[in-house]
Amino acid sequence: MWNPLSLFKSHADKLLSASDKQLLVQAIQAAEKNTSGEIRVYVESRIPKNMDALQRAAEKFTKHKMNTTHEKNGVLVYVAVKDKKLAIYGDQGIHEKVGDAFWNAQVQDMMAHFKNANYVQGMVQVIDSIGKALSNHFPYDRITDDNELSDEIMIGK
Repeated sequence: MWNPLSLFKSHADKLLSASDKQLLVQAIQAAEKNTSGEIRVYVESRIPKNMDALQRAAEKFTKHKMNTTHEKNGVLVYVAVKDKKLAIYGDQGIHEKVGDAFWNAQVQDMMAHFKNANYVQGMVQVIDSIGKALSNHFPYDRITDDNELSDEIMIGK
């Protein structure tokens, strides 16, 4: 019997091997060392039919409680593998600081890497850029800062 979940898992694994996931986690951890902000990555096969990538990113952002950070400075990097769509969703605190132009530039940078099949490199570079923006506006405070969200890569269905 055909299992669509196994198809997705194999497709996601082509994009993100165990070592790729580890590189992304390391990039997130490095970026978060200088900020109270939080970065997560969510990868899934397809976007539901009546949504675009940004709507889906916003939905996953809320579902995974990324909107609960103390300073409203969480950021989700979202990728739909088969649809070849991506988005970056930042919470209110960071969005008010950097605005749409910053997010659009990050998406364009990531898309340029993706066009050359440099998926992980593109995500690592964007995570680094987001981390720098977060550190400029939400610097790390060793006394008050907690890692509010897991750094693990989220894989959807």
